[in-house]
Amino acid sequence: MSGCDVLSLKEDDVKKILACGSHIGTSQVDFQMEQYVYKRRPDGVYVMNMRKMWEKMVLAARAIAAIENPGDVFVVSSRPYGQRAILKYAAATGAVAIAGRFTPGTFTNYIQKNYREPRLLVITDPRADHQAVREASYVNIPVIALCNSDTPLRFVDIAVPTNNKSIHSIGLAWWFLAREVLRLRGTISREVPWEVMVDLYFYRDPEEVEKEEQAAKDAAQYSDQQALPPAAENWSAEMEPPTQDWGAEPAPAAAAAMAGGASPAAAAPAQAGGFDDWSAPATEDWSASAPGGDQWGGGATENWA
Repeated sequence: MSGCDVLSLKEDDVKKILACGSHIGTSQVDFQMEQYVYKRRPDGVYVMNMRKMWEKMVLAARAIAAIENPGDVFVVSSRPYGQRAILKYAAATGAVAIAGRFTPGTFTNYIQKNYREPRLLVITDPRADHQAVREASYVNIPVIALCNSDTPLRFVDIAVPTNNKSIHSIGLAWWFLAREVLRLRGTISREVPWEVMVDLYFYRDPEEVEKEEQAAKDAAQYSDQQALPPAAENWSAEMEPPTQDWGAEPAPAAAAAMAGGASPAAAAPAQAGGFDDWSAPATEDWSASAPGGDQWGGGATENWA
């Protein structure tokens, strides 16, 4: 770059760039972006030069750090993939983020309520944020843009060659910008790694976030249930079989039967509900002849012999 080893590309940064695919372009190239292309793969995809990518990244960070008031730097992203990244960047550096739809006339129509006069504009994609780029050109606002291999560079002052289509590449680019701006301002030291994780700048699907939150709640409820002590079983609280009080006075029917000479066992069924008294003498004479008059032992008229 300029012979300064402090601003040179480090090995850890190269690993991050390769892991996020920031050097991977598209199958087409703009004539103004050819200077940042390293080669073309056999499948037709262009690969960008990581050294030039880092040089333009540091140049953009130096331009941002040169603004005295951090609130005069505006970061814009109408695409959902870059909205979380610019919000994190704005929170870290003090810039103003415009996430979502850019209202036409924000930089040119001074009558409207949301009129702003920034000194520097940083955008995620010149194609998606073309309204902000065009209005910035009307009022002479410098523009820094993350540009892919097929991105037109009209009205762009500093083009940072990177993959602006990938979720991880966009988040890494904004993380690099935030870290370098804070280092140039002296907020953080270059000797100590930045404690902010690059994952915080990545886009997250709202449905996946809801699923993760629901899974975390279920896991917390399960752990709370497991942490509760088991209920102690009280065996003495079970119902005991009823005990009969043998010292109580007998029922009147049983007492009368006992006074008459009958046993208590014989008097109990009569008291219970009119059952047959088997201990009483039988009234039927089984030795008498049957009333029908049939003689089973003889008296038949047929001679079988």
